[in-house]
Amino acid sequence: MNGDFLDLLQRDAFPVLRDLDRVAAQIEGTTVFAFQCADGVLVAGDHRATSGNLIFSDRTEKILEIDRYSVMAIAGSPAVAFEMARTLQTAFEFYRRSQLQAMSLLAKTRAISRLLKENLPAALQGVGMVAPIFVGLEPGSDDARPTIYYYDPLGANFEAANFAGSGSGSGSIKSVLHYSETWGDPKPSELPLQEAVNFANRLLMTAAEFDSATGGVEPGKMQFGTIKLLSGEGVRTILDEEQAEFWSS
Repeated sequence: MNGDFLDLLQRDAFPVLRDLDRVAAQIEGTTVFAFQCADGVLVAGDHRATSGNLIFSDRTEKILEIDRYSVMAIAGSPAVAFEMARTLQTAFEFYRRSQLQAMSLLAKTRAISRLLKENLPAALQGVGMVAPIFVGLEPGSDDARPTIYYYDPLGANFEAANFAGSGSGSGSIKSVLHYSETWGDPKPSELPLQEAVNFANRLLMTAAEFDSATGGVEPGKMQFGTIKLLSGEGVRTILDEEQAEFWSS
């Protein structure tokens, strides 16, 4: 048998779909990344979701707050990723209430790996692949810095020293981050919040120049990326109004 699962559905199971691309044109979301800055870890993403060669939305939120000390950035199928985020939010909150303490950072990373492994059949069929970035802080630690983890669709997780990226536009972003962190002055990890936010928006604009699936960020039109900061004080959302002030100053 040649072809993939979607071909089989269109040919045999659902004749009405033979001349349509409704199943094949899955909605995908890119691009997301995270990097260390002077105030913690900045997690950012664009707003574009695509369906094949069509722009489905330029208002998609891809940076999701899981709890006070956890942020997940999604690349891939938003429907699957949003459901994963809701599951994680419920699991982390249930653990906190039942055990009277927050779940450890290691347990959180394993919970995400488990969800990705459970999603493997859908990922192999090409209808629900997710490759997230997770940023977390060990609860109860006064001096710990947030840690960046990135995942493959099979659930393997890797710790990143200074930055990570996922999605179709992440190649350009990671190249710039590597160059800046290696030879920059100051390095991204040394940038204060205002400069780090402006740098994140410039990275998204750079990615959009080379990747049609990255977009929805145009500071000239007061459109900025979704940006959150995780520090010892918890998760802070950098709203568009604050980003506009940063950009103009």
